[in-house]
Amino acid sequence: MPQLAIHKDFLHEFAKLEKPVQNRVTEVFAKFEQATHTGLHLEKITGARDDRFRTIRIDQFWRGVVLAPTSGDTYTLLRVLPHDDAYDWAKRRKASVNTATGGIEIRDVAAIDASLPHMERMAQNTQDRLFAHVKDSDLERLGVDEQTLAFARTLTASFQLDAARGLLPPVQWDVLYGLAAGLSPEQVWQELGAQITGEVDPEDLDAAVERSRDRVLLVEGPAELMAALEHPFDLWRIYLHPVQRAVVEASYRGPARISGGPGTGKTVVALHRAHRLARAGGRVLLTTFTSTLAEALDSSLRLLAETDGAGDSATVLERVRVEHIDRVAHRVFREAHGQPDLLSAQRERRLWEQVIGELGLDLSPAFLAEEWRQVVLSRGVTTADEYLAAKRTGRGRGLSASHRARVWQAVSAFGERSAERGLWTHETIAEEAARLLEARDDKPFDHVVVDEAQDLHPGQWRLLRAAVAEGPDDVFIAGDTHQRIYGPQVSLAEMGIDIRGRSSKLRINYRTTAQILGWSLGLMHGQTVDDMDGGLDSVAGCRSEMRGDEPLLSGFTTWEAELRHLVDTVRGWTETGVLPAEIGVAARSNRAVDQAVSALEDSGLPARALAKGTADGESVAVGTMHRMKGLEFRCLAVVGAGGRQLPAPHSVTPEEEDPGAHARDLLRERSLLFVACTRAREQLYVSWHQAPSPFIEALLDKN
Repeated sequence: MPQLAIHKDFLHEFAKLEKPVQNRVTEVFAKFEQATHTGLHLEKITGARDDRFRTIRIDQFWRGVVLAPTSGDTYTLLRVLPHDDAYDWAKRRKASVNTATGGIEIRDVAAIDASLPHMERMAQNTQDRLFAHVKDSDLERLGVDEQTLAFARTLTASFQLDAARGLLPPVQWDVLYGLAAGLSPEQVWQELGAQITGEVDPEDLDAAVERSRDRVLLVEGPAELMAALEHPFDLWRIYLHPVQRAVVEASYRGPARISGGPGTGKTVVALHRAHRLARAGGRVLLTTFTSTLAEALDSSLRLLAETDGAGDSATVLERVRVEHIDRVAHRVFREAHGQPDLLSAQRERRLWEQVIGELGLDLSPAFLAEEWRQVVLSRGVTTADEYLAAKRTGRGRGLSASHRARVWQAVSAFGERSAERGLWTHETIAEEAARLLEARDDKPFDHVVVDEAQDLHPGQWRLLRAAVAEGPDDVFIAGDTHQRIYGPQVSLAEMGIDIRGRSSKLRINYRTTAQILGWSLGLMHGQTVDDMDGGLDSVAGCRSEMRGDEPLLSGFTTWEAELRHLVDTVRGWTETGVLPAEIGVAARSNRAVDQAVSALEDSGLPARALAKGTADGESVAVGTMHRMKGLEFRCLAVVGAGGRQLPAPHSVTPEEEDPGAHARDLLRERSLLFVACTRAREQLYVSWHQAPSPFIEALLDKN
């Protein structure tokens, strides 16, 4: 029976079509099975380079281009274009099967053939060839076919390869890109590992389409077609890179983790993983650090469930609880103890000051609070002997035994005062919730999936470990420690979560242009960042295949001048067709956010502070760098990135008071800027007044 498949490139184009044309496309292909069965509409193309291409009539002006199999039943919709453009597009291209991955490939044969003579003439003038160091046999083993090989041998510079990206089959271009970047054939082979299939029949298009789930969606009937076309921009729902899909579908013997730089699709993997586990009948907790991110996960999960062709979306959603981690802890706590009396930051500081005064200690409240959180709570210390033996990695200031005794005296007194008055913090609530769940034989969940895992503190990890019994697929973790802006350094192994041998990394950025990504990665260059598993993390190899403009950097003498230029920049984006809702503005403080909103509104531009609710879909979204977490915008302006604002003085512990906390605070402030800048998809604008932030100044000095 005929089956329709939809190529990813088609959905990109479908989203840009006018609504009447979209409606007509939906009507035609909803009846595709009957049309192909009766032989209607599909027409051969005279003069086509690939005689498997067909056109299908949408209306008098529009035509669809379909790849029909030589044998088999799978028809792949490639494009919908105006009549003449559709025929021209089809006549220039051929379909083939990649010999390494077995996936389907579409290439512009005419453009490659036309460019080869010119490329060969240019190459004659230089002895340096881009791939002179790579053997033909290695290229062929990596799936590079005869035509692409001939083209590759003419290349003399990497910019030529960049320019050819739209001509060559994507996987073959990825192979050449990796080799040009300095990877060995063996390393490129490892990158292809999730895609390699073994023996491949180059004529079996049905099998090739089935293997191409990163680029092709097999549609099971009109309902699934409608679901795919209803949200054409949300391609993450139906197209996964083979590395992502391998992680989503894997069965693990215990906890597992996916890591990767910004925009590499970690959240997408977490969502698909939670959805898959729920479809298999498991009770799933999908959690993250903040309520805003949890709301976004819930919306995305519902969208993913709607796309699922199995027809059991309601049941799947019932099996998944989406909650941010503090809400999980407070819910468990309230079930046993009722509503807690929470210590605010001000009340907590006053309690530390009271303890210091009573004991006559020469220690600061800030140091004691950090020592309590980073050592005592993090390591589950409950006695003086345990504290004397506890590791204090990263604390910066060494303590003698006598100093430790005084610190423990203060920590013990703080705990006693809190208990006497019935006072709690978010950290102690998480610890108590973990204790309550640990005592239960009937765990509330079969699986836990964690997004933005780098921002959780040890008590929250102990809570999650206690929420699910140890076993296959019990805990799945997605995160990037370079984007840590809340939580402390954590060793998962010490939390009872062993991911050894079950860790994968994503490297391809799907959100940000290479220019924005490269500049943003420079902010983190040379920083020592842990990997939550006893080692160091790295963003090396993180790349984007999208090209765009370099970030714009501007310095001003005053804040008023900076705001005026922000208004001009945002207005310039809107005048080029960017919608206000596609624009974001990030600042370090709430005060700067309010001033930016006022400046935009006074100039007639719609703007809204994220702190006052989610964006309304019609205004420029303005928020603190913290609130940018999990969001993305076509165009983003980062303002107030000056030396007096970033790092924020009130957020950095003085070095003389606590060197360890000082170093962590500086890294956290740097990560904040990194997170904010990587929210931009196409345009990034960064400004400051007076001196730039030292984080930015280091990059300016390099240029």
